[in-house]
Amino acid sequence: VQLMESGGGLVQPGGSLRLSCAASGFTFSRFAMNWYRQAPGKGRELVAFISSDGGSTNYADSMKGRFTISRDNAKNTVYLQMNSLNPEDTAVYYCNARRGVYDYWGQGTQVTVSS
Repeated sequence: VQLMESGGGLVQPGGSLRLSCAASGFTFSRFAMNWYRQAPGKGRELVAFISSDGGSTNYADSMKGRFTISRDNAKNTVYLQMNSLNPEDTAVYYCNARRGVYDYWGQGTQVTVSS
């Protein structure tokens, strides 16, 4: 099982980034997918959720209207489009696949919002 995040980096306040998470080693289309993040000195928090078929999404309150989660089951990939980024969004962003007792994590990608 592998989840590989990409797309992180340094961006100025107000900017945008698109994270990707490529999955392999399991039946991607059967798993709900999540993005989490962990800022320095803080616990890991849920950013966004998408159901296995992509028909349902949910976001943490502070991300609503700025972040969009999507998935392409044909490409075994989940995305996180992040707009209007601010320094408080600086964190390591993790991809998570979950179905019942199965719970898989990527290694994370760093997002730094700074001028």
